Amino acid sequence: MGEGLFQPLHLILIIAIALLVFGTSKFAAVGKGLGEGIRNFKASMKDPEAEKKEEAKKEVEEEKKV
Repeated sequence: MGEGLFQPLHLILIIAIALLVFGTSKFAAVGKGLGEGIRNFKASMKDPEAEKKEEAKKEVEEEKKV
């Protein structure tokens, strides 16, 4: 087995201990928060001009609906 701190068995053990300590509801909330953070980071890394184009498209679509 390879040497190192993050072997698969170690990771499983760490996750199991975290579940016991925090419970499933807190663990799910942490996962949700992490996912939202990653989504926000990706959105902020987008090209600013691409965002302007998307906003313009949304405005045109809204005008067509009205």
